Amino acid sequence: MQEYLKRAKEASSILATLNGERKKRVLNKIADALEANSALIIEHNKFDMEEGERNGLSSALMDRLYLDERRIASMAQAVREISALKEPVGRILDGWVTDNGLRIEKVSVPIGVIGIIYESRPNVTSDAAALCLKSGNVAILKGGKEAQQSNEAIAKIIQNSLEEEGLPKTLISLLPDASREGVAKLIKMDRYVDLIIPRGGEALIRFVNENSTVPVVKHDKGLCHTYIHEDADPEEAVKIAVNAKCQRPGVCNAMETLIVDDAIAARILPELKKAFDIESTLLKGDFETRKIIDVEAATHEDYDTEYLANTLSIKVVKGIEEAISHIRQYGSGHSEAIITENYKAAEKFLNEVDAACVYVNASTRFTDGGAFGFGAEVGISTNKLHARGPMGINDLTTYKYKIYGNGQLR
Repeated sequence: MQEYLKRAKEASSILATLNGERKKRVLNKIADALEANSALIIEHNKFDMEEGERNGLSSALMDRLYLDERRIASMAQAVREISALKEPVGRILDGWVTDNGLRIEKVSVPIGVIGIIYESRPNVTSDAAALCLKSGNVAILKGGKEAQQSNEAIAKIIQNSLEEEGLPKTLISLLPDASREGVAKLIKMDRYVDLIIPRGGEALIRFVNENSTVPVVKHDKGLCHTYIHEDADPEEAVKIAVNAKCQRPGVCNAMETLIVDDAIAARILPELKKAFDIESTLLKGDFETRKIIDVEAATHEDYDTEYLANTLSIKVVKGIEEAISHIRQYGSGHSEAIITENYKAAEKFLNEVDAACVYVNASTRFTDGGAFGFGAEVGISTNKLHARGPMGINDLTTYKYKIYGNGQLR
């Protein structure tokens, strides 16, 4: 492990000095190679899908694991979009001249070696590799064992493209020891690794956070809420709520709890139930909800659960203060939304809810690097330092100060 990480650290100096045009060329080559080798990727993905069925993976996880030509084309397109983004390295973030004539520039630079630990979705392999390459960072990738064959095929295609461009394949690689022990070693190697980004289940995040000596930016669970305020447009509220839950239930920015103001509950809950019944959503609600519509009883554990499935908890509240209080108790700091035509209520929600992304009259499903215009993201950070929300290429840089003098002494 130490020798492997040492080579990765040495390679980081090569990548940090690549110019923007060279990186663009390499990324476009990778995108072309992914599409050209789609049959190979699909063949390996079939092994993972068959293994997933044997191991009883949920339908949500199977959906995240599945690859076909359309999804591989989307992966390639994401790499091309990352390639076309403005160069993140070398940006002058600030600059000034001191009283004694020193000219100081604050300039963006790569972080160095980034370890990314993720589960299920093999498209993360190409997204994370492209984002790291564009931002000048070496990527050490550790995908879930359920996607091992798919990830190995994708990583091999990327490494072949690097070598064809005269670059070391160690710039982008899978962690050679994919076991829990291998991860435990990786997150202790602060001499060679500069940042760990875990994205996956609660147990993984907790393990990395509690054991890493390398700085961590965590992609924690997405326990997202949508609050329908008493001044909401009912028709718009139903559409947004259904989209937030049902458009793709197995992802971190899908709504898990719907909060409804009691002033509008009797009117809108029956309409919501009709809409969710069409989508075959399993609904659970508190006592006040169940007085209006026939749903299962929701418990404290339900409100504290990221379902990642077509299941939704409902909570009726007496006003915006109680809605915000519920989010403070159960929210994970990911994405929260209010639906209202009341400007004061909207601003209060935006200002008082502590989350990476806070929405007014829109679905939480937009918390995504592509939707934000980043091309893709390496994760949705629920940290407050150093990055928060969708982490694009600019969040994969740090900075240094360059100081130009002409003989100044202190």
